Amino acid sequence: MKFVFRCLFLLLCLSTRNFQQPLKRAMAAIVSPSRLAGRCKRVLLLIGILLPAMFVWSLWYAINSDRDDVHSLLSQLIPAGHCACKTSTIFECTSCFHPAPDPEINATAFDAKSWRFDLKQDGRNLGLGEEQCDSAFPGLYEDVNLAEKHWLNTGRITRKMLDDVELVDGMTRAMIYDGHLYIIASKSRGEDHRRKALAVLSAIQRALAPAHDQKYRFEFIFSIEDKASDVVGGHEKPLWVVARKADESSYWLIPDFGYWAWDNVIHDFTNEVGPYDEIVDNARHLEKGMAFPHKEQKLVWRGKLSFAPKLRRALLDQSRDHPWSDVKELQWDVRNNYLKLEDHCKYQFIAHAEGRSYSASLKYRQACRSVIVTHKLQYIQHHHYLLVSKGPLQNYVEVERDFSNLASKMDNLLDNPKKADKIAENSVKTFRDRYLTPAADACYWRALWRTYSRVSEQATLWSSTKLDGRQKRGLRYESYVMLSSEEMLDFNVVYN
Repeated sequence: MKFVFRCLFLLLCLSTRNFQQPLKRAMAAIVSPSRLAGRCKRVLLLIGILLPAMFVWSLWYAINSDRDDVHSLLSQLIPAGHCACKTSTIFECTSCFHPAPDPEINATAFDAKSWRFDLKQDGRNLGLGEEQCDSAFPGLYEDVNLAEKHWLNTGRITRKMLDDVELVDGMTRAMIYDGHLYIIASKSRGEDHRRKALAVLSAIQRALAPAHDQKYRFEFIFSIEDKASDVVGGHEKPLWVVARKADESSYWLIPDFGYWAWDNVIHDFTNEVGPYDEIVDNARHLEKGMAFPHKEQKLVWRGKLSFAPKLRRALLDQSRDHPWSDVKELQWDVRNNYLKLEDHCKYQFIAHAEGRSYSASLKYRQACRSVIVTHKLQYIQHHHYLLVSKGPLQNYVEVERDFSNLASKMDNLLDNPKKADKIAENSVKTFRDRYLTPAADACYWRALWRTYSRVSEQATLWSSTKLDGRQKRGLRYESYVMLSSEEMLDFNVVYN
């Protein structure tokens, strides 16, 4: 450090004539000016190398760390990357009722004559008929309708189109044929992939078993990756995905794997989440007798910062030091700041932030009778069209993607407790008690199949072989689940 100060002193003196004589005397006492200048050049060169390196390392740390120890100024320098913080999606539901139907009153001719959806009786009914589904869940199939419109304009989905899709890790090719689910091929990068793919297949099988029309014959490919671009790049493909952006109109949205169950594998540790309906039951049990005014008047959030560092660190920075904030980072490996999913229901307000693309945690937060506070969303899930950000049916609170107006929104909610209570009530009526029930999940899957089969080529179950004349192109789901984990990681039925 002495050399650094000497170099700075030298530069100052050389730039000021009045200091030339004092400089000569000082240098004579220390070292000759020419020798000191040479050493200073080396030190300054070293500083010129170290400072950029330290900046790059600090930025890398801010992006990849899950610790809340990064200064807000550095957070501002984090590149937006995949979170694309200046874009968002506006949800417009053309098939929703306005105003939306009350759970006790369905505004369809079918319902008025014979049937009404009842949560206790029908919430777990996987065998509702098509008319019952349409009556109970208007607006749920909005994205299915959009995908159908796209492919009607583009052309039918053919087997050749599916053949042209390179199956990579995170993708599964399957078919539904006369009431049975067949797996043709599946590729997984490790146990987490395998479990998610199996969960999607299990959800399909659950909805297929009680289906009234068993005559579906179609083939499909789905991905469990957060983004379709992870598996197909920017190409337009007839792919089933768990989330999409507004301009990815060729994709078909499916309920994510968590609606069956989720075991989150991080650092070789399994963080069991469990079946979605069990999470809902736990939330209801915790909230039994707990009125909204008696919940903690704070905004709670727990999440992994590195999944979307710019977005999620903005949430931390904008909520820091506010009395209403219980917003903290989560480190899964040490369970730092860990909260059970149902424990979020103890709070009046729950924050939500997208991850690499969407965040699968939204449905768990919607299991609580609390106010969901989230930024403008970029990625769409199948039930997002039911989100209402204003008006008498408001069921969540929307803030800017950088959370810059979070404080003012929270102040307004705290100053208007009846308004907050009503938003929380609308949320559970819309999602927990209706559109996210097992019945709605099964209805969505069957609506997807009906619509997809109308714009796709009919599947063939048998392929010809030189040995015995013909061979099934897929393995039945019941047999597939009997395979070992290793066999599922890279599964393929040989067919022509």
